[in-house]
Amino acid sequence: MADLAGEHSDPAKGDTGPEPEPAGHDAGPAATVAERVRRVEGGLSPAERKIARALTANYPAAGLESASGLASQAGVSAPTVVRFVARLGFDGYRHFQQSLREEVQARQASPLTLAPVIGRDSPTSELVEAARQVSGATVDQTFAALPEREFDQAVGLLCDPAKRISSFGGRFSQLLAEYLDLHLRLLRPGTFVHTAAPGRDAGFRVDLSRRDVCVVFDFRRYQDDTVRLARYAHERGAKVVLFTDPWLSPVAEFADVVLPARVEAPSPFDSIVAPMALVEAVVAAVHARLGPAAEERMRAAEEACRGEAGTP
Repeated sequence: MADLAGEHSDPAKGDTGPEPEPAGHDAGPAATVAERVRRVEGGLSPAERKIARALTANYPAAGLESASGLASQAGVSAPTVVRFVARLGFDGYRHFQQSLREEVQARQASPLTLAPVIGRDSPTSELVEAARQVSGATVDQTFAALPEREFDQAVGLLCDPAKRISSFGGRFSQLLAEYLDLHLRLLRPGTFVHTAAPGRDAGFRVDLSRRDVCVVFDFRRYQDDTVRLARYAHERGAKVVLFTDPWLSPVAEFADVVLPARVEAPSPFDSIVAPMALVEAVVAAVHARLGPAAEERMRAAEEACRGEAGTP
């Protein structure tokens, strides 16, 4: 699953990218720079927080600048950038940039560039074991790196009765948007999912306002039309909640909430196992927070379905 039609690709080819580290399944992939920043953000100094914001706003390109260039973008000194990089666990600025360059390669990966974990002659038992290990690891790593504050913000936005909720994604990740919406509409009113070509929906664009929360699913290869529509929603004052991979969709630049999930798979195609688990965690939290109101709506929906079927 990838929406990698984003910055430079054809939208029709989005949502099809594979993992970046085919040899690293057993040990698990190394943390991205963005994940490292999220882990330490609570302990950053005000100057270091400026660097983190500058890096996130133009990720990963900002980090590929020289240390003085990144310092200039953040409005801090070059030594502060060096201390920030050390706080992230890197041996030096060169090590930090090497990690970012590897992420750029991972962002550009496609199912044709990386080999699957198993071969043509691998027995079924090997496939089953590879799938078990990789799927379990992606879920574990996703929740271990979950930014809890942003998760809480996402749940709060989805529970706000004054907000209209719309969900949309790319070629494959649209499945996640539909799955989320199917649950949300049972828990609260005012939620819907875009289907075909949301970027060409003029009526939707006209109606976008500060009342809206757009839940966006965008995974490598990041899909142009998804990114453009999300940006337009942001410019209209809507809140943007982004589900993406650890390498971060371009939507992360302006999203209000970013929820990354691992996408490694035993095949050369990215997986929706961990993103789906994250969606289900959000649904569980929304259900719990809405409490009796959600239960009442679910009962009413069930009764309406029974009535439609003619069941007494």
